[in-house]
Amino acid sequence: MNNPFYDKIEANPVIAAVNSIEKIDLAIKSPCEIVFLLTGNIFNLKGTIDKVKDNGMDIYVHIDLMEGFSKDMTALKYIYENMKPDGIITTKSSLVKAAKSMNIYAIQRLFILDSLSLERGINSINATKPDAIEILPGIMPKIIKKIYNETKLPVIGGGLINDKEDVIESLKAGAIGISTSKEEIWYM
Repeated sequence: MNNPFYDKIEANPVIAAVNSIEKIDLAIKSPCEIVFLLTGNIFNLKGTIDKVKDNGMDIYVHIDLMEGFSKDMTALKYIYENMKPDGIITTKSSLVKAAKSMNIYAIQRLFILDSLSLERGINSINATKPDAIEILPGIMPKIIKKIYNETKLPVIGGGLINDKEDVIESLKAGAIGISTSKEEIWYM
């Protein structure tokens, strides 16, 4: 697919999801090549991004979870231009559209709770065309396959990935990778 994200995820399909700043050093020491940053604030975000990138890893910031920033196009532009993450993660279709208009790599995160959220999620993806999709929980192989088949966009399974079997099942269903905060899976 000729993109640094795809090159790194092909080399190692396990993404370190960091939900505590204290775990950033553990993620950097892991064999993972990509970090999904699920925590941070206006004071520590730039230093965290720089630290990860200085260690040769890519970092994607879940903009919805960053404290001290509004969840709008201005914050997105500020973070991208001044802090230089490799891309963003968001649940908000409006931020996916804004990111795409600014040539920012955008991963749309979907929480699949029931048939209605699945249908709405697929409609949203087809309307916004993010670069990739993260599905939570990531332990639903049939749903991963369905979303990929209906959108033809790369899918990442995330959430409730507890063991090697979960990783294998998600990848066999068509996910290009999985994201997890479980450190022991980072070393698979």
